[in-house]
Amino acid sequence: MSKPTINDIFRENGKLYRLLNPKIPLPELKVMRSIEICRTDEIGARIEKCDNCSHTIIQNNSCRNRHCPQCQNIKKEEWIAARKSEVLPVTYFHIVFTLPDILNRLIWKNKKIFFNLLFRISKETLISIAADNKYFGADIGFFGVLHTWGQKLNRHPHIHCVVPGGGFSKKDGRWRHVPNNYLAPIKVVKARYKDLFIKNLKLLYESGELYLEGLECQEPYAFKKLIQALYAKEWIVYLKESFNNSSSVIEYLSRYTHKIAMSNYRILSVNDEFIEFKYRDYKDNNKEKIVRMAIFEFMQKFLMHTVPYRFVRIRYFGIFAHRNKQQSLDKCRKMYGILTDINQPTDWRDILKKKTGIDYSICPVCGNGKLVVEKFIIKKCGMPP
Repeated sequence: MSKPTINDIFRENGKLYRLLNPKIPLPELKVMRSIEICRTDEIGARIEKCDNCSHTIIQNNSCRNRHCPQCQNIKKEEWIAARKSEVLPVTYFHIVFTLPDILNRLIWKNKKIFFNLLFRISKETLISIAADNKYFGADIGFFGVLHTWGQKLNRHPHIHCVVPGGGFSKKDGRWRHVPNNYLAPIKVVKARYKDLFIKNLKLLYESGELYLEGLECQEPYAFKKLIQALYAKEWIVYLKESFNNSSSVIEYLSRYTHKIAMSNYRILSVNDEFIEFKYRDYKDNNKEKIVRMAIFEFMQKFLMHTVPYRFVRIRYFGIFAHRNKQQSLDKCRKMYGILTDINQPTDWRDILKKKTGIDYSICPVCGNGKLVVEKFIIKKCGMPP
């Protein structure tokens, strides 16, 4: 018996879930539909035939939705292959910016506004501190990845930032390394991040951009109390592992770039009413534990982490922002004598072959022939979202 997957759960329970919850937002409905039809006859397939022994196999199409657990591995490997030439021989820092949980209800009423704000304030915090001569005195570049979940599918919006330990100094006109594997005092990072975020949150409220209906902070006096609570609360910023080796950076990045709220490997068992999955309790020495959850509650929590339509979850900032990234990288490569790898694989079969050592274009029966597409099976439904 095969192990249950998230796709199986949505296929078996999706119809009833929609009947019981008629006001599901459109983006979540699209995610449900994609997950349910992924790698099924509904979105078509292709028949591949061996040119040696005539063995045929049917390869079902994928939905390619970024929330689908079956469609992330290839995307992740494609992204990693594209990023390999961008890694520099410097120390890398991993910084995580989180938000207080008292903001969660407000955030989920205004997802796009808050997620964009979280990116912007994280960027302003790091770039302003790095540019300060008291700490580093250089223009840095980095990228950030948005995650919105905790280990038990709870609301936990945060951004993982991967920061190279170097930047261009306008004062010296040269590349400057971080001193003694030290980026900036974490207390300074926390204080500036907290101050910038709360100031911008007040501006959003004053401009009327926030949707506040049904929230406690709708009235001015209540919002003022929320701001006071935010100032009184300690804001958490993690300055995590640092890396001195480019291969470890690439391996580390792959954990975060195309991760989704729940992966299939964490599921232990599923029945008609409940699901059991494992999680890590970071408050208890990272111990692995098991949680039991009702099926519909699990589906609701999984869908809760659907990001807004066309929202970009991976963003580049500073000297590595897309408008000047290529120019900055070319300067860095020239400085370090790095040759660009022009032989990075682009086809999914080549990527998997490099990753696993298995050539998926070879016939699994005779082991000699090549699998060639013989026919496409037309999809039964419209294009998946």
